[in-house]
Amino acid sequence: MSHPQDLSLREQARLLAAGELDPRQLLEDTLERIEERNQALNAVVATFRESSLAMLAAAPRGPLYGVPLTMKDMFSLPWRAYQNGTAQPLGPKAASGPFRRLRDAGAVVIGVDNQHELGLGTTGLASAYGPTGNPCNPDHCAGGSSSGSAAAVGGRLVAGAVGSDSGGSTRLPAGWSGVVGLKVTYGALPYDGYTGAHSTLSAPGAFGRDAADARMLTEALLGRALPEGDAASLRVAVVREPFWTDLDPDVAAICERALTDSGWRVEEVELGYADLAAPAGAVRAATELAALVPSSLLPSLDAVTRGMVQYAAMMPARQLIRADRVRARLRRGLADLFASYDVVAWPTNPAPAPPRSTPTVTLPSGPALPDTGNLRQAVIANLAGVPGISVPVGTHPTGLPVGLQLLATWDGEATLLDAATRLEQSLTGRG
Repeated sequence: MSHPQDLSLREQARLLAAGELDPRQLLEDTLERIEERNQALNAVVATFRESSLAMLAAAPRGPLYGVPLTMKDMFSLPWRAYQNGTAQPLGPKAASGPFRRLRDAGAVVIGVDNQHELGLGTTGLASAYGPTGNPCNPDHCAGGSSSGSAAAVGGRLVAGAVGSDSGGSTRLPAGWSGVVGLKVTYGALPYDGYTGAHSTLSAPGAFGRDAADARMLTEALLGRALPEGDAASLRVAVVREPFWTDLDPDVAAICERALTDSGWRVEEVELGYADLAAPAGAVRAATELAALVPSSLLPSLDAVTRGMVQYAAMMPARQLIRADRVRARLRRGLADLFASYDVVAWPTNPAPAPPRSTPTVTLPSGPALPDTGNLRQAVIANLAGVPGISVPVGTHPTGLPVGLQLLATWDGEATLLDAATRLEQSLTGRG
């Protein structure tokens, strides 16, 4: 018999609801799977057998009754405060808003996922817990900052996990790790007990092995249904500059083919100020995420993280003003686009996941650190507050996954999930 964690999240939920899968045994089997596979990935940094059993005993018969899930280290639990990838608690133990949504759906939180330190990186290499390995090849980066959540789902430690996204932190690791990652609309659920509560950029994110699993988990987080629709006739906008330039050629080709195979009406458009999204997002993200870092924590931080925090503390106010002017322009530009198009599309990451030993990517412009290109691809969704999704659409010649990113208007999660389903069906149809 196959391991229950090889089942999809929705199949686990169905079997549990039908009484064909014992929830306590599933919990124990999942903890064993984590013990078995986590050493290579370092995706899950803490598990809670007794607390999880107590949560299961009190679980309501909701849509996720008995399903074991993990959460990123940016969310407080009743028995563990968030540490944000650092060496010490940064808040009180509490039932955070996202935790409560999962609890009310009947899910069981069994572990905390690794992440890039303070959320200030896209590789998953800097963390008090050590680096996270890619589930498709542990010698490569998993992405960040929700590195452990993506790796836990991709490595089949759990069928679903909750991450966060302040500058691509759900979509970017999803793209590198070969899973579906959905960032929800800014402010779409309670933020208490969540590091992102201090940010105007951040939103929780749902990881699933496919669109249907991500839909089920996102519905639990949002506390509302996301009815399936027909995505065959979506209107898709492609913004070439800067999102389709300076890409690994194979990444670009794989994403182009995915759009072609979808059968959608795809049109090239321009988006003013798009080239300034990355610097504006970097200014905002650094200052917001670093603002509440206690000085006592600085000596224990990775040298690069520490430098970013100290630089952010000296950021001139005029830089924030300039960033917010760009942000306002981008919001208006995207709103205008969404009046005519259902989604905008471009590659999630500019290149496949680099080796952990030499974390650089090769682009037409030459070797580069991953953060710059990744931030360019992702942070515009955070500046605008709109939902975004990364969907696996192929395999790079290196054997690593390639993700296509889609953005939709505010509260457009259902449209993104419908589009992701369409892309998956197109891939299946290739044969």
